[in-house]
Amino acid sequence: MSRGGKREGSGRKSKADEVQLIEKLGPLENKAFKALEEGIESGDFKYVQLFYHYFAGKPRETKDINLASEQPLFNLDE
Repeated sequence: MSRGGKREGSGRKSKADEVQLIEKLGPLENKAFKALEEGIESGDFKYVQLFYHYFAGKPRETKDINLASEQPLFNLDE
């Protein structure tokens, strides 16, 4: 059952669609900033976190990976 090839609605939206969405959202910009401001003033951590993710960038995630020495990464016998 192959699922390759072009499918309706798949892929990146056209630039025209993006511009159209931005135009629709434009009138809500002041309300969105006001809601963000109210959330930050109330001390809600999620609003503060959202602000700093956009203002300063999301911090790089680090992962601690431990490997057992007896366990090979790849099975070369197969």
